[in-house]
Amino acid sequence: MTASLNRPDNVISFPARSPETSLRRPRLLIRAAREGQRHWRRERDLARLLRLENCPRPGACLPRLRAEEAVLNDMRLKAAADYPLQRHVLLMIAILAEMKAAIEAAPAPLLAARP
Repeated sequence: MTASLNRPDNVISFPARSPETSLRRPRLLIRAAREGQRHWRRERDLARLLRLENCPRPGACLPRLRAEEAVLNDMRLKAAADYPLQRHVLLMIAILAEMKAAIEAAPAPLLAARP
């Protein structure tokens, strides 16, 4: 755990992915997630999606969201009969929204003073 002690708090890290792991998703799924951004309310929807009492800080739940989305994507690829399309779209909406929230919550970089 010493690596986490050396990492700044404002850095979001994800586990390394193997080269054969594709991050590609169908265009229609991404399009639906982008459209859903308009109606997304973080405090209301994220807590409900993750079944939590309170909303975590921006970006904190990204690893959990990505892991659950990977499971659903695997179900989609295998054409599982119990594949929950609506939940998959909600997870994609949440991932996009959390990535944006994490960027917005990150401290602004110090601007170099101009002479």
